[in-house]
Amino acid sequence: MTTERECDQLLVERVQAGDKQAFDLLVVKYQRRLMRLLSRIVHDPVEAEDVVQETFIKAYRALRMFRGDAAFYTWLYRIGINTAKNALSLQARRTPTSTEANAERAEAFDDGEHLRDINTPESVLASKQIAQTVNAAMDTLPVDLRTAIALREIDGLSYEEISDIMACPIGTVRSRIFRAREVIAEKLRPLLDLPVDKRW
Repeated sequence: MTTERECDQLLVERVQAGDKQAFDLLVVKYQRRLMRLLSRIVHDPVEAEDVVQETFIKAYRALRMFRGDAAFYTWLYRIGINTAKNALSLQARRTPTSTEANAERAEAFDDGEHLRDINTPESVLASKQIAQTVNAAMDTLPVDLRTAIALREIDGLSYEEISDIMACPIGTVRSRIFRAREVIAEKLRPLLDLPVDKRW
């Protein structure tokens, strides 16, 4: 049975041998996962798409040096996170235009589906408010905390994998995730303490 890491390594070796279609397969495999992660770091959806594209370009150019010491996706995510951080520092030099992107993201939030036990109008509204609150709380987090919590809760990666991707000790990963969860829980507390009919 071939593992995912071994499959990726075979594709990498094919790319290194000059097979461009093998890289297309890697793009197809990781594009959505990378977009989901990087859109949590870079809030503008168009900017996030640009960062994803730039990440794959950088990865393709650097692939000849990839030796497989880490899993391909770990290496790719690290490139993506660094590219996103660079994009954020460029964004910081520009003035923000509006909060439309945040409203769109809150409307499009679908990670909270499991919160909806009963699809009454009240429960749907409550779920939407919870999703908006989680998004808003994540947006206030420093980039390292936001990245760690997104890798853990959205991508479902292990602490070891996150440690490799973020190039920091597991203890630091645990601390970042704990602090991120604390901030999110604090923002959610007022919503969860109120009866449904008092939330709107």
